[in-house]
Amino acid sequence: MHQAFVGRIQWNKETKGGERMTFRELCAKEIVQLQNGACLGRADDLELDPETAQVQSLLLFGQPHLFGLLGRDETLTIPWSEIEKIGLDAVLVRTNIPPPAPKKPSLWQKLRQWWNG
Repeated sequence: MHQAFVGRIQWNKETKGGERMTFRELCAKEIVQLQNGACLGRADDLELDPETAQVQSLLLFGQPHLFGLLGRDETLTIPWSEIEKIGLDAVLVRTNIPPPAPKKPSLWQKLRQWWNG
């Protein structure tokens, strides 16, 4: 299924001849979950197997807080085996989306609670 990584990503998912794509081209595509059609964002990074140089997963970084100064949400890792189709504009995946973490109360909500006792 995967072939050696030589400056370009190559796979045989769409056609028998295999198509080549750069990392930049892959990152320009929207990642869409097949189950409910949710747009997960764009790939920010790849994980490669150091022994075989095969792509193991796509990484989608979480949303930054205050321009990244206060950290980010959790990174979403999509294993390569869960990629269903790579199209012209989108990558279709069969991965499950983790439920959103409960939001922490804002500073104003904390002050209001403190003021009201």
